[in-house]
Amino acid sequence: MTKKIIEARVIGNQEIIDGIFRITLDCNDAEYGNAKPGQFINLYLRDKSMLLPRPISICLTEKKRITLVYRVVGNGTKELSSLKEQDSLRISTPLGQGYHIEAMFEALRQDPSDRKTIALVAGGLGIPPMLELAKTIRAQIEADPRIKLIALLGFREEPFLTEELSGFCHEVHAATETGIIGFPGTVLELIKMKNIVADYFLSCGPKPMLNALAAHCHKTNKPLQVSLEERMGCGYGACVGCTCKTKKEKDGRMIVVPQKVCKDGPVFFGEEVIWSE
Repeated sequence: MTKKIIEARVIGNQEIIDGIFRITLDCNDAEYGNAKPGQFINLYLRDKSMLLPRPISICLTEKKRITLVYRVVGNGTKELSSLKEQDSLRISTPLGQGYHIEAMFEALRQDPSDRKTIALVAGGLGIPPMLELAKTIRAQIEADPRIKLIALLGFREEPFLTEELSGFCHEVHAATETGIIGFPGTVLELIKMKNIVADYFLSCGPKPMLNALAAHCHKTNKPLQVSLEERMGCGYGACVGCTCKTKKEKDGRMIVVPQKVCKDGPVFFGEEVIWSE
């Protein structure tokens, strides 16, 4: 897909819970319908004092429309939240490497068990990209009753997007740190306390959650893909500002390989990421 920047038009921009907004854009470009789950786009705001673009994960695509979910945390996202219907916004085409869905299905085909469960594990703003991922996977397993898709979601307090995910997942489980709704605790505590078992895990969220999930998957010998969050400068792999450490086998030994989250990721296989600093 050719990388470029276009003028998109705001269709809607609403606050769905306190401080978290959902914006839908008319991209007038069919390339966005081919975006892969786990990819992101750069947003170029009108305030010229903010030189760097804002990378935001793709939540959902539909024909020439794209939906993003973001939290207002600074001047950039504050400006984004002020956009109204019919306002224009410059955005990039989809960037980065998304989830390796075919690799997941290949691994599941090698599993001798008759029934299989795919688990989407996400926390906070790692939850929005799970919607496009769930939609894509459900379309591929709809005719196969042997495969179940579940979502395990972690929130600080108020859940969001659970109803939308219920439209694609067979089960949706929520954990809240305050215990107001759902399981009281973290999503990893939910998995362990409820003894939730899956054959393949796909995840996005805060690094401590991903680290803990990677340890859990290593212990239970289950494959995992993770989407990493790092502060990005350009989003194209030019500035080398978002590198992470991974490990690769070379000549019979493991070596450390720096990779760019924006270009080589943001999705990596859990076993290749070096979690400890």
